[in-house]
Amino acid sequence: MSAKKDHPSIPPDVKELAEFRFLLRRFLAFSEQAAESNGLPAQQHQLLLQVAGAPEGTDVTPTYLATRLALRRHSVVELCNRCESAGLLRRIASEEDLRSVSLHLTSQGEEILTKLSQAHAAELRERVPDLVDSLRRLLAMEGDR
Repeated sequence: MSAKKDHPSIPPDVKELAEFRFLLRRFLAFSEQAAESNGLPAQQHQLLLQVAGAPEGTDVTPTYLATRLALRRHSVVELCNRCESAGLLRRIASEEDLRSVSLHLTSQGEEILTKLSQAHAAELRERVPDLVDSLRRLLAMEGDR
């Protein structure tokens, strides 16, 4: 018989935060596996998603992507190099500043991103109720303070 761990000194919100983090991590693990099973490293998938998901009129540059991905610019440039070599991304030089480039998905990049996004949407439809319930419990605890 296994003993249940009980930590009475740990506040309930810590336990709920742990549950919420578990639910997020489970979705992220799905995302990583889905990308890898489609031959795309997870970080490259995230980069393509940010390129495609940028608001209308946004100049998608390595600096913009570094902010969105919480990475250093040189790491993003390397990711862009890999995506470009794989035929998923293309660079277009700025007409005003030839040192600056704008990043765009190729048709191959759009195709793989669409496939992955459909799988992610289906997974989220399944997981959102648990995530929302966990967030509600966390917000309710915050209100009790």
